[in-house]
Amino acid sequence: MRTKSILSPKVDIPRSIYISLGVLSVLTVLGLWCLLTYGGFTPRDFLATPGQVVAAAIKRISNLSLFEHMGASLSVILSGFILASIFAVPIGILMGSFRAVQAFFEPITGFMRYIPVSALIPLLILWIGIGMGQKIMVIFLGTFFQQLILISDVSSRVSKDLIDSAYTLGANRRQVIWRILLPACMPGVMDNLRVTMGWAWTYLVVAELVAADSGLGYMILNAMRGLFTDVILLGVFTIGILGLITDFIFKMLRQRLMPWSADF
Repeated sequence: MRTKSILSPKVDIPRSIYISLGVLSVLTVLGLWCLLTYGGFTPRDFLATPGQVVAAAIKRISNLSLFEHMGASLSVILSGFILASIFAVPIGILMGSFRAVQAFFEPITGFMRYIPVSALIPLLILWIGIGMGQKIMVIFLGTFFQQLILISDVSSRVSKDLIDSAYTLGANRRQVIWRILLPACMPGVMDNLRVTMGWAWTYLVVAELVAADSGLGYMILNAMRGLFTDVILLGVFTIGILGLITDFIFKMLRQRLMPWSADF
């Protein structure tokens, strides 16, 4: 395949080339990491070598502590994200479809989505305490208002001509909502849930900042106090891998549950 074709916009490339370029990017980063650490350009106290990170992983896998931290973090992430999505999806679709609902929710949504979640932690501690609920609420607040805006935009972009055509063919308002509006929205909603799941992972360290005794964020913060960069990198890589897995699950669900999604 010619280089010109590969670099042309909106042109598909063979899967073998796609995979090869992805592998090349990973190997490039890994090679640079090895050069900086094994080449002596960076002190190992500030950047652990790949071998040290692998050794740290083997140690924590063998004593099961890594899995305990993963389980604690997954319970926080999934609880907060699912709770936010349960409320954000229907409200967001209504906001984008009905002006009255948009007028009611938009001011508080626009205000809250600019407030850093970390600024609310003192209030959350006062109101909820320092247990599991506080961590879940950090994830909830970090994703809920962002989901509202994104899902509202998806709903507002559904063509009015599509809805008018359904009315012309004899559909009533309930049928338009359930058979036209929702199927048209759901592919975009699923894409936005996938995006905000990535944001939920970024709030993990913030959620586990106060009085945590387990979790990947706790592991990273605890290792930072002793400057154990191998453990810090292990925690970062673990979060990245878990994030890739959740991203893949969302893509698979979109393809399996919404076969019509290519049409929207």
